[in-house]
Amino acid sequence: MRYVALLRGINVNPRSQMAMADLRALLEGLGHTGVRTHLRSGNAVFTGDEAPRERVAATIEQRITEELGMEVAVVVRTAGELRAVVEENPLEVRDPAKFAVVFLAAEPDRRALEGIDPASYAPEEMRVGRRELYMYFPDGLGRPKLPPLLGKRSSAVATMRNWNTVTKLLALAED
Repeated sequence: MRYVALLRGINVNPRSQMAMADLRALLEGLGHTGVRTHLRSGNAVFTGDEAPRERVAATIEQRITEELGMEVAVVVRTAGELRAVVEENPLEVRDPAKFAVVFLAAEPDRRALEGIDPASYAPEEMRVGRRELYMYFPDGLGRPKLPPLLGKRSSAVATMRNWNTVTKLLALAED
């Protein structure tokens, strides 16, 4: 089974530094093959035995804690699930650098999300997917309004990637 692991908050501050060579070695140490990383933000593609993605994520999180001494949330998708994320995108990608997908570890709390008034984050846009949130930030990702609003309404494990990264990870997963 081909998997994509998305690590939350990697290399964004001095306490979250992780070399991608260390991540590759860690994944290979878990028995995964064909391990590739993309960028320095904790994106990895690998092949492993078929297992529930939650178990794959938990195993990676545990090994990172044991070997690297870091507490890192990991969200995992199969290559097929990532393909569906791209194909089921409900928004127009006007600028891939300003378009992002928030990957959730579990299904979103739709009631909580419906309670957010779109006027409070306009002109930003958001649509809810299966276990993803699709977002467009016309003013860029520098100081978006939407992520802080979501953080107040949800404690779910989540990590965001821009569209360029999502599509590159899909290409790596299907390569």
